[in-house]
Formats: sequence, structure tokens, C-alpha cells
Amino acid sequence: MTDLATLLEVGGPVAALGGGAAYARARHPGVYWSTVGLPVSTARLLGSYSSVMEACGLTVSPSRLRVLAVKAATRREVRPVPPRRGIIRPTTTGLRLRLRLAPGQEPADVAASAERLRHAWGVHAVYVTPVKPGVIDLRLVGFDVLRKVRMPRKLPAGLLKIPVALREDATAFVRDYRTVPHGLTLGATLSGKSMYLRHLIAGLARQPVALVGIDCKRGVELAPFAARLSALATDPDQAAVLLPVLIEEMENRYD
Repeated sequence: MTDLATLLEVGGPVAALGGGAAYARARHPGVYWSTVGLPVSTARLLGSYSSVMEACGLTVSPSRLRVLAVKAATRREVRPVPPRRGIIRPTTTGLRLRLRLAPGQEPADVAASAERLRHAWGVHAVYVTPVKPGVIDLRLVGFDVLRKVRMPRKLPAGLLKIPVALREDATAFVRDYRTVPHGLTLGATLSGKSMYLRHLIAGLARQPVALVGIDCKRGVELAPFAARLSALATDPDQAAVLLPVLIEEMENRYD
């Protein structure tokens, strides 16, 4: 009985903790990442950074001066040099760190090993973003952020700059009309075109811009926004009246 009681006292909390972690990972991945995944992945990264980089072929031979200095000071074996690692910055969705590439390396070398780095450090995905020549941002995403979309708290804002969606690397997709004034949105059924359009109109509605719509679905898509639109056409006859007005306005502005 004493052994059974001891087993229950020790095994009960361990089983409850393991079950709670499994439930959080399945139902609340953000909570699981913040409490379990983040410290585990950080420990893996810190403990295995050099060996993982060497296994992925992301190291270079040390310089002759470095070899001489190490042998003179410690007499130990000189190992290949990995990219210099910056400070690890935890986020609510993963980890970020800046790497200074070794001479002769390029961002594509690290990007080609992203899948290996993902498995080595136990994260959902790894993304590489060039910052400047010789420097990259390594973004580790801890879980599938598209399963339950939550936009980042800090979003870029400005005239004609609209955050409309979340990328798979946990960054916001921003539609900037001042950089790219024209665009064409294509996609299959249920690919998210209507949701993209609604987010776009909702973001533009708060700005001092004129919005004009031609809805070929007889108003199904744009009728809910009619109060904000400067003009709305929902059939061919209305579109035939509206288009010449828009063309005339464009010509006047060009002149």
C-alpha cells in the first residue's frame, strides 16, 4: 500500500501535467508555446547552435589568424565557424534572432537548410529574411498561426497602407497602395477573395479616400458597404453609367 500511495502521489501530478500540456498544445497552441515550447526550443537552440550549423553545412573554415590565436591560447581543436548569432528575442508566436553570415555565405544557403533547422530545434517553421548584406533575420514560428488567426498587436499604419491578412510566418500582409497602386486579386472558390476585399474596404473606410464599387454579383459583396462607398453599381446598366464618370475623373486628374 505504501508503494501504491507513493506511486499515486508522484505519478498523479505528472500525469495531470502531461495531460494538461497535451490539451494545451492541441486546443491552445499559443498558451502551450509560451509555457512549454518557448523555453524548450530556446534551450535546444542555445545548446546545439554550433553543432546544428555544422551539420547543415552552414559553417566555414576559420581564418589563419583565428587558428593561430586559438592554438596559442588554449591548444584545443579549432572548429569551423558558424554565422555569428545575435540576441534571441522571444515572441508570442516564436523566436527571432539576427545572424551575421560568415564570409562566402548568402541568405539562400540558410534558407535551403530551413527544414533541417526546424526539426533540429523543434519548431513549426523557420523563415529567413535578408536585412542587409551579410545580415539576416531568422524567424522561428512555434505553431501553426493560421489555425486560429490573431493579427499582431503592432501593425504598420499610414495613408493607403492597410494590414489585411496574417502570413504563415506570423507577420501581417500589408497592402500599400502608395508603393503598388494597382492590383488584381485572383483565386479559386473559398480561397479568401471576399474576406480579403472586406478587410481592405474596412481599412480604407477610416481614411480620407473615395471608394467606388462595381459588384457583378448584384450587390452580394459590396452592398453592406454602400453607406461608405461614393458610388456603387450592381448591374450592367449602372456600371455603364458609372464607368464614363470614373474615366472622366481620371482624365481630369491626369490633365
